[in-house]
Amino acid sequence: MSQQTLCRWFEEKAPLNPAMLHASGDRNWYAVFTVPQNEKSVVRHLDLREVESFLPTYETVRVWKNRQRKKIVLPLFPSYLFVHISSRDKARVLQAPGVLHIVGNGREYVPLPEPEIEFLRSSLLSQRIEPYRELVVGEKVRVKSGALRGVCGTLVRKSSGVRFILTLTLINQHAAVEVDAADLEPLVA
Repeated sequence: MSQQTLCRWFEEKAPLNPAMLHASGDRNWYAVFTVPQNEKSVVRHLDLREVESFLPTYETVRVWKNRQRKKIVLPLFPSYLFVHISSRDKARVLQAPGVLHIVGNGREYVPLPEPEIEFLRSSLLSQRIEPYRELVVGEKVRVKSGALRGVCGTLVRKSSGVRFILTLTLINQHAAVEVDAADLEPLVA
């Protein structure tokens, strides 16, 4: 009996168990977009539906108004989590409260490469991982200090990871200016 036939037989005869389904070759990892700040409750709902899910998290320390320091666990990718499902399980994911949609290209859901998820799931990373918000080429930025303070532009190149070159629209002309990374901030639309 082949592994797929055995898995189908198990699905029909036994209650669904995500650990047993892991052997099935027709399942892929997908990113799921959730209602903001509901990632943990979506994971609980998916667990009740016996859908294998993964929410990468990191630990940080927050200081409250009363100066009390508290360790909290936050999602590494706000509003996103990952599910390991077959095409038959997509409806169970979409029906879970808090799920907005499975990420895709408009026509179909796009599976994620297994090595990327395994990299995020590795125990080696769990103690050292944290979100990283770096300015991205093409992003609108503003100079927050120095002689050019308040000037807005588009980040066009990063050189040697320390300095940025930015295109500024001055009198309908463009000028490339080198600015320290610490002097830039993302421009919120």
